[in-house]
Amino acid sequence: MSAHLRVNPIACQAHGICAELLPERITLDEWGYPVLDPRPVTSELMAYARRAVADCPTLALVITED
Repeated sequence: MSAHLRVNPIACQAHGICAELLPERITLDEWGYPVLDPRPVTSELMAYARRAVADCPTLALVITED
């Protein structure tokens, strides 16, 4: 199984916390909205990805498993 990050663009309010916590997989566009790396989240980054999901103020970021 592989894990991927997903963002709900309607719920996201461009706080940018996710990109600060997981810059290896998340960058921000010119308006401050997240741009997610489509590669699977590695086991080395999973703890950081979970932290970014947990700290999202609008709960717009999730981890999905395929």
